[in-house]
Parts: sequence; structure tokens; C-alpha cells
Amino acid sequence: MAMTVPESDPIAVSKQLLALLSDQIPNILNFKGKCSLIKSKLSGLETQLAEFLDFPASSSNPLSVELLYSISGTLNDAVLLAQKCQRSDLPEGKLKTQSDIDSVLAKLDRHIKDSEILIRSGVLQDGVVSSSSTKEAVRVEARNLITRLQIGANESKNAAMVSLLELLQEDDKNVMIAVAQGVVPVLARLLDSSSLEMKEKAVAAISRVSMVDSSKQVLIAEGLLLLNHLLRVLESGSAFAKEKSCVALQVLSFSKENARAIGCRGGISSLLEICQVGTPGSQAFAAGVLRNLAACIEIKENFIEENAVFVLIGVASSGTSLAQENAIGCLANLVADDHSLKLLIAKEGGIECLKNFWDSSPTEKSLDVAVALLRHLASCPPVAEVLVSEGFIPRLEAVLNCGVLGMRIAAARAVYELGFSSKTRREMGECGCVVALIKMLDGKAVEEKEAASKALSTLLLCQGNRKIFRKDERGIVSVVQLLDPSLQNLDKKFPVSILAELAHSKTCRKQIVATGASVHLQKLVEMNVEGARKLSDNLGRGKIWGVFARP
Repeated sequence: MAMTVPESDPIAVSKQLLALLSDQIPNILNFKGKCSLIKSKLSGLETQLAEFLDFPASSSNPLSVELLYSISGTLNDAVLLAQKCQRSDLPEGKLKTQSDIDSVLAKLDRHIKDSEILIRSGVLQDGVVSSSSTKEAVRVEARNLITRLQIGANESKNAAMVSLLELLQEDDKNVMIAVAQGVVPVLARLLDSSSLEMKEKAVAAISRVSMVDSSKQVLIAEGLLLLNHLLRVLESGSAFAKEKSCVALQVLSFSKENARAIGCRGGISSLLEICQVGTPGSQAFAAGVLRNLAACIEIKENFIEENAVFVLIGVASSGTSLAQENAIGCLANLVADDHSLKLLIAKEGGIECLKNFWDSSPTEKSLDVAVALLRHLASCPPVAEVLVSEGFIPRLEAVLNCGVLGMRIAAARAVYELGFSSKTRREMGECGCVVALIKMLDGKAVEEKEAASKALSTLLLCQGNRKIFRKDERGIVSVVQLLDPSLQNLDKKFPVSILAELAHSKTCRKQIVATGASVHLQKLVEMNVEGARKLSDNLGRGKIWGVFARP
């Protein structure tokens, strides 16, 4: 006879059912093969039931209680089936009985898997948490929710996901705690769920994790599995899911390996489509992913094949501020070394978009991408002429004086590119670029010093700019300091070039020598630095002619 499952200790009941089932299986006449499969699972289940006894909390933990009662219920069904299969005839028919056996086998498999997850999760070791320990309370709750996402019915998993999302939204610290408890691999697996609702919520949770810097590497570590799931969401997910997928892909696409994978798996096409027809939010994030991808040279051809420039200019002209920033950043990465794309951007109205974004940029930092694009466009002479005529020189001067190091460097490099004629060099000097660049010579970063000296080496070809330079007492001293060979990673030919232009003036030659340039130049001559010997000879002739007193 089968047992009726009482409202008592489910472990004890399950043990009794296991013993009864083990006794009955040898007497089965029908479906012996399938029933032997049931028997093979009983020993593993018996071991797990013994492990539950090692955790006092298992008798009160809702997760374990629910699972244990479910196990005893399935074992009770198995006993009933075993009794039916002992008869020569099958009262409910062969097909129905076979279906019932398959159902019991599937349930036993799930119970064994769920028990393993629950036992290994650490949930059963969690005791009562002190109300004063907020961090510990979050840790316990996160571990409990992560476990619930892996066991039980879909309804229970959905409820756990809703609670997890609420927990993650509360605080970045909650995200870090959940990540430490192993939430990311679980969420990645849920992206393969047959439930669209669960898949969408999993994407939302992953996007939330991606917003916390310290958790980004954990996402990247999931590799292609997570990447492929997110790309599938881009193709067939809801508008909400697509936006959240783009948020996560912005983080994953910083990896060059992931960027290549996205480009090779049709991701660029999906992202460009979102840029055209997606919600304002999804447009911005999709453009952000494209911005990262454009930095990967290996997949640049994919952008060209998809006519990305036209789409990106469209976003740059009509998207939200963030979408415009990301689109312009993407264009900057895309055209870095491509003459034809620079011409295409100018032809398709990209310069007008750039100017509008520059003038309406909400923050100083958001101008970073605009300066970068300007710098790349300026290296193409036909486009550079348009940039000058559109009034970008005064805009550049303002950036040279800004408080963001990277922008100052990019602006100085743009000045160098725009110094293609005496007219533009004079205009930049009159706008104040020379004065701003002299200040940059004293910057802490070697890259800033070099960018400023390179720009000045072009601007000082203009006599008017040399006059402006000489009026600044700090100018010559700062340039001579750059000659010092101990200052590494700075191309010395640029400060040498500056001093060579200034050395045409007797007064300047005197200042150059007085600041100790000759000592540095002797070493630079030995190092075969371009222009060093000529400048050294020029300064030396000045001393011989008696222009200066001998040191």
C-alpha cells in the first residue's frame, strides 16, 4: 500500500518511502528498464537526505521545507507506480503508465539537482541575522534569492527574480554583494530560459550589474556565452530588453575579443537598426556599444558594409544628448585613419552636427568626443579648410584652457593639424592659442607637454605668433626644460623646432643660452635629434660673434 504523506518530518517520510520503493522495484513486471532508472537515482537521493540532516536550519528554512515535501510527494507517486507495474495488466494503459514513469524520472532528476544546489549554496548554514548587520542581512537575502532562482517551479523563480531586481536597485553595494554570492553565472543561464518574462528580467538584472564598475570584470569573465545571449536579445527581444541588453554590451564591448565577436556575429547590423528605430534610450546605448566596437580595427569593414556613417550622423543630429555624444564618439573612432570616411562625414553634414553638439554640449566632459572627432577630421586638408571656415578655431582655444587633461591634449593635436597655412596659423595665434599652449608646456603629463610643443612648432612659423610667444616670460624657459634628455617619452624635435624659430632674434638667442639650452643640446646632438645640431651651431655662432658673454 502507498503511504499518505503526513504533515510531519518530510525527511523521515522520504526515507520510509525510499525503503518501500527499493523493496518493490525488484518485483516489477512492466517497464523494468525505466523502473531500474528510478532505482539508480534513489541512492543519490538518500545521500542528499542524509546531508540535509547535517543542517539544523533545513527543518525551518522555507526553501528546504518546500523541496523536501516535494521530494516525499514524488517518492509517494513512485511507490504507487511501482505497485501498478507489479501487475501483469496495466489498469491505466501502457501509454499513460509510461508517461507517468517519465514524469517521475524527470521530477527525481530535478529534485537531485535542486538538492545539490541548495546544499552547496550555503543557505542552510545561515542563521538568524542581527538587525544591526545590514551587510550580512543583504548577503543572506542575496544568497537566498540566487538559490531560489535555480530551484523549484517557474512561478517561484519569477517571484525571486522580482525580489532580486528590487534588491539590486536599492544600492550599488547590494549589487557587489550579490555578485560576490555568484549571481552573474545564474543570470547568464536564465537568459536561455523558455520564459520571455524571465529572460527579460534577467537582462535587466545583468544591465544593473554592468553599471557598477567593480562588477564589470565578472560579466566579462562570462565570455561568449553571455555575449551570444545578449546578441539574441538584440535581434528578437522587446524594446525594453533590447535597451537593457545594450547597457550590458557597452561593458562587454570594451574587451577587444568581445568586440570582434560582436562584429562577426551580426551585432553591428542589429545595433544600427536600434539606432534608427529604437527608443531614445536604446538608441543612446546602442550608439555607445558601436562607439566601443569602432575602436577595434579588425571589424571596421563591417561598419563600412553596413553604411554606418549615415546612421551615426542621423543619431548625432537628432538623438538625445547621450546618443549624440556616443554617435560622435563612434565616428571619431571610426575615421581615425581613414581619409575617405573623413570626406564622407563632411559631405553628409557631419561637420554641422559636430558644431551643433559642441555648442549645446551639456557638460565640459561630454565635449571630449567632439574634440577627438575634430582632431581626426583636421588631419584631412580639404576637411580642415571647412572646419576653419565654420569657426572651430575659437572653439578649440576654449578647450585648450579647460580642466580636462585628455581634451587639452586632443585640442593641441587638432591645432597642429589645422596649422596648414599661414592664414590659419595667424588666426589661431590671434585667438589666444599660443598663450594657452605655453601654459600646457608646464603641465604634469608628458603627453600634454609634447602635444603643446608640437602645436607650437607649427604656430611659430608665423612671425606674429613668435611675437606673442616672446611676450610670455615663461615661454622660453618652459621649452628649454623640455630639451632635458632625462625627460623621456617626449619627441625632442618639437622643442628644438620652437627654439630654432625663436633663435632668429638676438634677444631670444640670449635667453635660450642663459636658460642652459646648450648643455642639453650637446646631448641631443649625440642622440641625433632632428634639428639639434643646427640649433646648437646657431647658438654657438652667436657667442663667437660676441653677441653674448661667454658663460
